[in-house]
Amino acid sequence: MTATKRIPVSEPVWISLSDMKKPGQTYDGLLAEIIEHEKERRFLVDMAAIEAERDFVEFAP
Repeated sequence: MTATKRIPVSEPVWISLSDMKKPGQTYDGLLAEIIEHEKERRFLVDMAAIEAERDFVEFAP
């Protein structure tokens, strides 16, 4: 499903996005890739925080 929405961005952001885009890649594809990387980054940050707290619960087998 394709949404035809407009997302206003500043000129510097537009230039940065353009610089990040691979040849032939759509902005939709670029944004999807950025979203996945951010989700992974947040997961790793959360896991590091959990590990740093060292407050684990033991599960019975």
